[in-house]
Amino acid sequence: MSTPTGSGASGFVNSSHLLPPTGATFVYRKLRLCSNGGGIEAVPDGVLPLDLERIRILLVGRGIPVVDARVMLIVSLDPEVTISKAGRLLFKTPDHAAAKRAFDRLRGWVELPPLESG
Repeated sequence: MSTPTGSGASGFVNSSHLLPPTGATFVYRKLRLCSNGGGIEAVPDGVLPLDLERIRILLVGRGIPVVDARVMLIVSLDPEVTISKAGRLLFKTPDHAAAKRAFDRLRGWVELPPLESG
């Protein structure tokens, strides 16, 4: 049985082998329509290991229903969002504005990196 990794207040994994190099800065690429056109995705620029257990605890603490599927969380927001262990977010809507609102809420609650500017 593996030992869980601890984390701080954010949803980032606090384990030396999973943290980005010192001084590395992560951003999410712009929100974009996913390949099948059924949702909007936010993909981090590089691998962004997330502590899904910590994120689940933070969201459930706010009264937000979360399904823990081990390698991803399914979060009952409007719209529903899937959060992968590698940091990819999939908003289950083709509405860019709704996905952006959900991204902004999530970012504030679990301290995700920002969207790239420009």
